[in-house]
Amino acid sequence: MKKILLAILSLGSATFANAQCNELFISEVVEGSGNNKAIEIYNPTPNPIALSNYRILRFSNGSTTVSDSLTLTGTIAPHDVWVVVNGQTTSSSSSPACDPALQAMADQLAGGYPDPLYQNGNDALVLAKISPRTFVDIYGKIGEDPGAGWSDVFPYTAAQGTWWTIDHTLVRKSTVTQGVTTNPSAFNVTAEWDSLPKNTWTNLGMHNSVCITSAVHEIANNYAVKAFPNPSNGTFTISAAMGISSVEVFNALGEVVLTDYFADNNSQQQIDLSGKAEGLYIVQVNLANGRKILSKVSIR
Repeated sequence: MKKILLAILSLGSATFANAQCNELFISEVVEGSGNNKAIEIYNPTPNPIALSNYRILRFSNGSTTVSDSLTLTGTIAPHDVWVVVNGQTTSSSSSPACDPALQAMADQLAGGYPDPLYQNGNDALVLAKISPRTFVDIYGKIGEDPGAGWSDVFPYTAAQGTWWTIDHTLVRKSTVTQGVTTNPSAFNVTAEWDSLPKNTWTNLGMHNSVCITSAVHEIANNYAVKAFPNPSNGTFTISAAMGISSVEVFNALGEVVLTDYFADNNSQQQIDLSGKAEGLYIVQVNLANGRKILSKVSIR
């Protein structure tokens, strides 16, 4: 009885937030093969938000207490997403490495095991604010072990229906404007999520939402930047909708490894990182009109 009481207190001690289009929420969950795991966070607000005040929590296998947590880093821009990917880069006999192509899409790589990005289809995940202590989004049902995963038939456990939360990618419906802030009586995954096949990452890194305005869509179209091929062997092209004046390339430690200036201000520029170590690089593209756009490139 004491253990149950402590578990209830651990859930009740957080103050739950309630808002529409003014708080972060989880916009995509990748539950792929092996350790191909990712969580995408969406910022529906018109303001940048520092992520150091947020954590991802995992409640594993029906636990009512936190199994492991990950503090987020960086700043998420208005109406943008932040992608966190499993950080395992080498395989062992019992734990395969995460696909480098998926890791190349990350804004942040998670830590080693145990970590929330080792989730599987029956773990509840929570996006939590550190101060004030709040749950801003709950994926799954805390305290319920559904079996292999949650399904599409009431009571939404693995005993009936089609399993949705294991071996699938789930994308939040565009009509969702806020996170789930109270632990649900039952997790009906079909109510707020669309299901994609296992190891599908085509939507990762962007999110369609009714919270976004037409003005933001216009900005996104006008200043879109692409890097190709990606992953690359070291040489790749940066393409933008307008002239590029310069680029700065940062490694995973935040160190500048290359700075290039382009007098011609062409909208396509070739970047050469030949000889640099394999891994994820951030390219800051400085446009001719003064805007700065970030792009991610994986070097193999």
